[in-house]
Amino acid sequence: MLIADLRTTVRDHLDPDAAAWLDRALAEAATTPHWEADFAAAARHCRRSHHGELADATRVLLLHAARPDIPTLTRLYTHGTAAERRAVLLALAHVEDIGPEALPLVEDALRTNDTRLVAAAVGPYAARHLDAHGWRQAVLKCLFTGVPLDAVAEWPARARGDAELARMLTDYARERTAAGRDVPPDLTRVLAHTTPEEP
Repeated sequence: MLIADLRTTVRDHLDPDAAAWLDRALAEAATTPHWEADFAAAARHCRRSHHGELADATRVLLLHAARPDIPTLTRLYTHGTAAERRAVLLALAHVEDIGPEALPLVEDALRTNDTRLVAAAVGPYAARHLDAHGWRQAVLKCLFTGVPLDAVAEWPARARGDAELARMLTDYARERTAAGRDVPPDLTRVLAHTTPEEP
């Protein structure tokens, strides 16, 4: 979702006091270094959120406005709550001038068993910057933890014709079958995309 659309969606769900807080917080984030307290306080001002989604979106807007550098993003992630870490991951695709330097944050999230962190980690930023090996491992992590495949940004394009991913998925499917466990439908979906296209 574009930042302008995200801001409209957030404002549509805020009461007047919270909307005024958001406008002030975004203005300060864009012009002063004193925005991190608002980042932490976002959930308190977005009580009408559903499963934290509105607070996530608000924090993404703040990070987009503040344009933090890698040390700041890393500090927010490392010292943040699970919700704050998730917001940092979701914001990576929207923070200007962030290249692959933020990949350690994605890799850390993929080492956890927190499915909401894993889902946030495999968004557009990961699709752009994870190398082939890291991306394959991210897909397998989603299958292991039950994160829906559709959370993985651009997966059809990246999976297409990937013989190594096909091998890994086939091995995983065999392991599950041998253990008497069902093969996840998402595994079958992504495996179908690994078949090389006809010339």
